[in-house]
Amino acid sequence: MDKKARPFDFWYAVNNTEIVVPARRHLETFGNTILNYFLVCEMMDDPQRVRVREGRMQAFKPQIVAPSAYASMELEGFGEQAQRYMEWLRENEDSVRILRYGYTLKQESFSEQVVSDNLLAVLERVKAEVAAKDDPFAAVVRGVDEPWDVCLVRLFWKTIEDSAPFNIRDLHERRLFELQDGIPAGVREEIEKGFAAAARDSRLIKPLGLMLQEYGLFEHYQDRFFNLVKRG
Repeated sequence: MDKKARPFDFWYAVNNTEIVVPARRHLETFGNTILNYFLVCEMMDDPQRVRVREGRMQAFKPQIVAPSAYASMELEGFGEQAQRYMEWLRENEDSVRILRYGYTLKQESFSEQVVSDNLLAVLERVKAEVAAKDDPFAAVVRGVDEPWDVCLVRLFWKTIEDSAPFNIRDLHERRLFELQDGIPAGVREEIEKGFAAAARDSRLIKPLGLMLQEYGLFEHYQDRFFNLVKRG
């Protein structure tokens, strides 16, 4: 069957993805994180040739999700099967729904090479290279050559699962989950910063409106928002 016609191509990639070397550090709680990856895959038409992809994904600072809305992750630079896998995860995985993690594939730092050797030998060389760099945010993944970007989604979701308990602990310590009028303090803090910035620069009013909609809180703030629009 044509691989494009198969309804669950992403499962083939998911089931054949192995995180050989995970990142040693969890995602940052109060800032962005660059996750560097090495994806090693046998060529589909020749098992004695191996493709090594190297690149990075930028994870944005995790955001607290308001009870009235669950903001979906945004995928940039990923194909259809990766999008479908992410949709499945959002519908079936509850472990990190308390936070929103956004990320993007940094295409400008993406590179690949094809090596004539067996997979295990190439993996050992890549692992040694990563160990020499001593990068706590580097990961080595064994995956499939098509659809390879699903392997990256799998890597990132596993990194999120490992990071979430630490991120949640940090946010709890700053009391950012405490509700004020039904809104987590962390969400309210971000919205207040958005209003303050938009009051100084009217170009930021539209992004503020989008943020309120993403949190499902536009109606709660609409009078204040439209007053800002009039002044702007």
